[in-house]
Amino acid sequence: MINYFDYGYPAPADRAQPFRVSTAQSPAPWNARHRLVQVGIQGYRVPAAQVPASNLVFLIDTSGSMQDEDKLPLLKRSFAELVEHLRPQDRVSIVVYAGSAGMVLPPTRGDRKEEILDALGRLEAGGSTNGGAGLELAYALARQAFVRGGVNRVLLATDGDFNVGTVDQKALETMVADQRKSGVALTTLGFGTGNYNDAMAERLADVGDGNHAYIDSIAEARKVLVEEAGSTLLTIASDVKVQVEFNPAVVAEYRLIGYEDRALRREDFDNDRVDAGEIGAGHDVTALYELTLVGSGGESVAPLRYGRAEHVPAVAGSGARGSCELGWLKLRYKLPGSQQSKLVQQPLGCDGAERTASAALRWSAAVAAFADLLRGGEHMGSFGWNGVRALAASAKGADPWGRRAEFLDLVDRASRLTGGDGHRGAGDVAISR
Repeated sequence: MINYFDYGYPAPADRAQPFRVSTAQSPAPWNARHRLVQVGIQGYRVPAAQVPASNLVFLIDTSGSMQDEDKLPLLKRSFAELVEHLRPQDRVSIVVYAGSAGMVLPPTRGDRKEEILDALGRLEAGGSTNGGAGLELAYALARQAFVRGGVNRVLLATDGDFNVGTVDQKALETMVADQRKSGVALTTLGFGTGNYNDAMAERLADVGDGNHAYIDSIAEARKVLVEEAGSTLLTIASDVKVQVEFNPAVVAEYRLIGYEDRALRREDFDNDRVDAGEIGAGHDVTALYELTLVGSGGESVAPLRYGRAEHVPAVAGSGARGSCELGWLKLRYKLPGSQQSKLVQQPLGCDGAERTASAALRWSAAVAAFADLLRGGEHMGSFGWNGVRALAASAKGADPWGRRAEFLDLVDRASRLTGGDGHRGAGDVAISR
């Protein structure tokens, strides 16, 4: 949820080092004795004139379950939005799969839009779901039209599981991982509700050096496939890893908010053979840490003997007050085509906590609190829906696409459904976007 929104971080000046790191701190809105640290990573925004040619394969689920209006009909309109922005140097192929897989459109120039749109318009739903065969054919077409130095990507759009053909998830992951070595990435797009397997779609995108998005409206399709096409389609860095080491002389406790399925073992950070996530052009990533400082009185557990500040060698100038080193941030990434990672590192100072947090930090904190309340409010104390709404409203800022207003509406709906702050923490309430 946090990373759904754009935070306007400053961008790097050139692509040689494709990231710029921004940090901010403030007291946690739900516990004044805790501190929030926001780490923002902004990817390089590739100018439109420098975006290389694209070789895209639309892999479309046309099984019987795709008949609903929010599935194949929305899918066709969504891909049509992308088609309208194709250039003559781009190529598009279309593969469909139901009981079997078939090619609907061979690699076709991007300026032959009517031909591409006609092929999309003829698609109809029916049959079972043989996604494995569809993937094989889609990758074959992607290799056939491969653009050296360009964007080579399969866009898989589906509403659920594969139920015939290759259905074992490990086998599918192996297939996708093998294909990524040829330079073809995989993006997965989810549509509709019911049997949709979000975890499977996201995992296939992970092993396919790609990304995953859920599309529930034409506005969301424009966000993913038009406004954020660079970050969706063009990779500027692969195997991106972030590690933050906190100074135990200053930080008594910490937790990373979210990212439960993205945890990386400490020893894998420096191992270039360990796969990690990809970042697209102009993409930004936000991480929030909640800290308890030594001596703040906000500790939740009794300290260990060898975790006490007096047993830890102090960093020069360290201490809970004044100028000191709160922690050390390291960022590893590989440039496209490289097997060797680059390292960026910088300190996190102790004296960055402002009385009034930045708008970006206030907004990300509001979103994090909303998500925590939906799951039961374990970390929120007495901070409820009203607090979330007030915090978000104070940081709404410019909202040209209405997404922040939509978030505020979700907060209001959650509050109504759970009876307001008196019943916050009803984590079993389902709320759709």
